[in-house]
Amino acid sequence: MKPSTPDASSVVNLSSPSVRLGMATVERREWWLWSSAVLVTLLLASGLASFVAPLLHHSQWNSEEWHLPIIVRGLVGLVLLFDIHVVYQQLQIHRIRRLLIERDELFRLITENAADMIAVVDDNGHRLYNSPSYERILGYSFEELQATPSLEQIHPEDQSLVQEAATEARKTGVGRRIEYRMRHKDGTWRALESTVSAIVNGKGEVRRFVIVNRDITARKRLEEQFRQAQKMEAVGRLSGGIAHDFNNILGVIIGYGEILEERLEVGNSLRPCADEILQAGRRAATLTRQLLAFSRQQVLAPRVLELNSVITDIQKMLRRVIGEDIELDTRLSADLGRVKADQGQIEQVILNLAVNARDAMPRGGRFTIATENTDLDAIAVRRYSYPVKPGRYALLSVSDTGTGMTSETQAHIFEPFFTTKEKGKGTGLGLATVYGVVKQSDGYIHVHSEPGAGATFKIYLPLVDQPVEPEQRRPDSKPLRGGGETILLVEDEDMLRTLTRNVLELLGYFVLEAADGRQACEISLQKNRQIDLLLTDVVMPGMSGPALASELMTARPTLSVLYTSGYTGQAVGHGVIPERSHFIPKPFTREDLARKVREALSGPHVAWTTSTRGAEASSLSQEAEV
Repeated sequence: MKPSTPDASSVVNLSSPSVRLGMATVERREWWLWSSAVLVTLLLASGLASFVAPLLHHSQWNSEEWHLPIIVRGLVGLVLLFDIHVVYQQLQIHRIRRLLIERDELFRLITENAADMIAVVDDNGHRLYNSPSYERILGYSFEELQATPSLEQIHPEDQSLVQEAATEARKTGVGRRIEYRMRHKDGTWRALESTVSAIVNGKGEVRRFVIVNRDITARKRLEEQFRQAQKMEAVGRLSGGIAHDFNNILGVIIGYGEILEERLEVGNSLRPCADEILQAGRRAATLTRQLLAFSRQQVLAPRVLELNSVITDIQKMLRRVIGEDIELDTRLSADLGRVKADQGQIEQVILNLAVNARDAMPRGGRFTIATENTDLDAIAVRRYSYPVKPGRYALLSVSDTGTGMTSETQAHIFEPFFTTKEKGKGTGLGLATVYGVVKQSDGYIHVHSEPGAGATFKIYLPLVDQPVEPEQRRPDSKPLRGGGETILLVEDEDMLRTLTRNVLELLGYFVLEAADGRQACEISLQKNRQIDLLLTDVVMPGMSGPALASELMTARPTLSVLYTSGYTGQAVGHGVIPERSHFIPKPFTREDLARKVREALSGPHVAWTTSTRGAEASSLSQEAEV
């Protein structure tokens, strides 16, 4: 429907104050006219009365004059009756007019306060009415809308859709709902949902259209965020599943590579081959850890820590990472609260952001790290397009003065393997790792950037009212070899179980092996000998590692437990693995395994309480489906 500019007389702005002022003027004039009529009739009645009054006092009456007073009284009565009718009629007109004014006022209140934009156009596309919400939402006044054809304000890609819908409504008399984009006065585009209703006359002809437009820009943005979150979740599940299975394979490659490296002398021609195998395996293990971080399925060891101390500890490393041509500026709040997170992972987050900032400033610039306490109330969280829990947070802001990013790039920066760098200069997992660590730490990350204006990453971590937990140091005096202790090894991956058994036996341990939890329980019941350590995978079909540990510790309360997994989807102490548990991530080296086994055998065992079994079973059952 192509609109054109109508004559001024054909446009009525019903909500204009001039309309209400004009109606009041008409009402005052009508009151003046009717008052004049009443005054004239009263003067007439008075004149008649003064003319015939002397006759009423005449002493002599004849038969013909006897009827004169009655006639005069009748005339006066008629005049008074006419006056009463005039007053009654004027009161009725006034009452009807007041009802019309009240209805107009109600219509004005509805249209001026309606969230939707309401327009009335004729069958030629002439605008007859625009609600004030047009100016509030799109910035255009009534006069500006009248002077500009609406198709010029509609996105070029959507103009044909709008014209087709208008033609269909004109022919059939039935409108349909469409979505299109319309230009705001500031030049941006707003997404609108439009519904058209046809108004027909007594002959059934379409004469006018009532158009209701709703601004759905925010809803479209939320839908896009939801799709993005679903995509990230799907990619995360896929990445986590691949990384978990790949970790088992890498464990076998690295394990046997270490055995080959140990058996081959330095001068052997095959020794470099074994070294390359180990190097490639460790690089692949690093990639899988990054994938697990993105998918929020790596095992964290959170503790209460001072975020400022973490930043201070890695300042020297940050200076080496960003280079001498970039200025490092730290603005740390003196009264910053404490957070509970994995210190190593938080350090990795800051380092990854530093690398990202360095690459965005090839000619130098400023890299700023700032911390502060912040409160996000119910109103503040509405600024974000994703769900945020109100509460107290420690805000870690990391900004640079680099090249910045477009909105299209920002929509993909947290996706794994997405990178804007040249081939061979990045894996695309740096920011994906940042995203995963922050989310797994119950935090939120927000990015703001514009081309040429740098980028700012804001990370919100929940504050805790707990004392700082000291970092546990590993004693170096403990021997790495075993002393004949018995280890019950439970691993559902056959190749990895065989390798682990061989390594443990080479380290001096006696090994009992089982492929799942049920078989491990049977071995524990059949064997009368002492079992010193349970080395079990966390995620297994049938019975999880923690559930198995709980079952065995009922009969063997002094049993020590060492968990291992490529992922768990939870952190230590968050329901899957008991707090302060001994854990070794896959893939592990022989040295890591030897050290962790000695730590588990020498340290106190951790009891698995019944209050956490329900949460553990629920979480692990979901992970087993991946």
